[in-house]
Amino acid sequence: MKTFTARSMAEAMLLVQRTYGNHGVILHTRSYKRGGVLGLGAKPVVEITAADGRELGKRYRKQAERSPRAQALASRPAARQPGALPAAREPAPAPPSATAGDLIRRTYAAARADLGAGVGDPASATATATRPAAPAADAFTPSPQMPQPASATPPASAPPPVVRVVSPPAENYRVADELAAVKQLVTKMMRQQQGGVVPTEGESAAPANPDLPDPLVAQYLKLLEQEVAEELADEIVRKVGRSLDGGQAEDEYACRQAVHDEIARRLPTDDSAGKLKPTDDGRPRIIALVGPTGVGKTTTIAKLAATFKLKQGKQVGLVTMDTFRIAAVEQLRTYAGIIGLPLKVANNAAELRDAIRGFEAKGVDAVLIDTAGRSQRAGDKLDELAEILEQVRPHESHLVLSSTANQKVLLETVERFSCIAVDRLIFTKLDEAVSCGVLLNVARRVGKRVSYTTNGQEVPHQIEAGSSDRLASLVMGDESGDR
Repeated sequence: MKTFTARSMAEAMLLVQRTYGNHGVILHTRSYKRGGVLGLGAKPVVEITAADGRELGKRYRKQAERSPRAQALASRPAARQPGALPAAREPAPAPPSATAGDLIRRTYAAARADLGAGVGDPASATATATRPAAPAADAFTPSPQMPQPASATPPASAPPPVVRVVSPPAENYRVADELAAVKQLVTKMMRQQQGGVVPTEGESAAPANPDLPDPLVAQYLKLLEQEVAEELADEIVRKVGRSLDGGQAEDEYACRQAVHDEIARRLPTDDSAGKLKPTDDGRPRIIALVGPTGVGKTTTIAKLAATFKLKQGKQVGLVTMDTFRIAAVEQLRTYAGIIGLPLKVANNAAELRDAIRGFEAKGVDAVLIDTAGRSQRAGDKLDELAEILEQVRPHESHLVLSSTANQKVLLETVERFSCIAVDRLIFTKLDEAVSCGVLLNVARRVGKRVSYTTNGQEVPHQIEAGSSDRLASLVMGDESGDR
């Protein structure tokens, strides 16, 4: 196993190919920036960890052969009971060369066959998807070296036949369970399609195609794997299926691109994000960030300030109201000192108004307000924060959400912070998120534009304006949050 470092993914892959040829197996990839001063002038670096697939295969086979269960199954004898009958053979597992796509296609075909045969109730689908029962403890198959005796009871002088207990490995059970779950899921989706679909606003009333092509089934399962809500994934795939003709519907790339475009259409973003424009009222652009504790508001404020100051040459003032968290003020003060920005601390609405007036008198272009993190269950504190922000009338109010939180927590946070006039969303910690499907669920439920996303702690890097295409790729799991 070796680690290759290069300036681009293409160069890194070339190094892997030169070392391992066509037998290289990618184990891990990551991208980061290296060099520069205070994060400025750093250059992107791509790192790939790879190994020889042949060596890995040999290693895993040896580990499997040395496992206690494999050794026990290979050496454990069992006595044959008089009158016992040979056990029925278990179905042969899928050949090692079978891919996930082959298994999904066979499972999908089986589900369609069941529906055609009249298997339409959930109980039948569940029964069909049940894994085969393990053989009884006394089941055996005769050794090929020992012929079967003619009578049920062997002569007393004859040695007992050599028998071996047949027990399918645990891996077979796991694969059977997964295929059963896939089959049940596909059967359910097809049954819903055969029942007809109520069109959403702006869509035609044509019924959904019950014969959904395999590429769209694969995209549907991929969305569910990324934790996109089942009803939302079903809606996206059905709409894409109606928009594609026969040839496109059977093309894997065309289906994936169509699903990507449909997701991007459902993720509105802020076109003005990242561009500090003059305001209509003549005041500096006032930008407030609100959100629960621990989502990265202070780091995001520092990234925005550095972007406006260092990349756009704007004059920016910082105000922090996070006087409750230990060392929060010092953290932002450190950032302000490095970037070269003035910082003021405000404990209430009056001090916040005075700080903004002072910056306005100095002719700054923008004032960024870092509010204290509030628990989504602290209703009185949220009402107090809403009153403070209402008095200063910010031009932009961004609700900062962590993409590592589950959907229930995110939706509860959005509901609790609804007392504040939030008009934009910022998703942080994309580099730590296991899957990004919940971003689509939350954005669709809230109906707010996504202004920025962050994917790390580096200031001023690892922040970017919201992009529908970029978010759609993340939702589909096509790329990681680290760029």
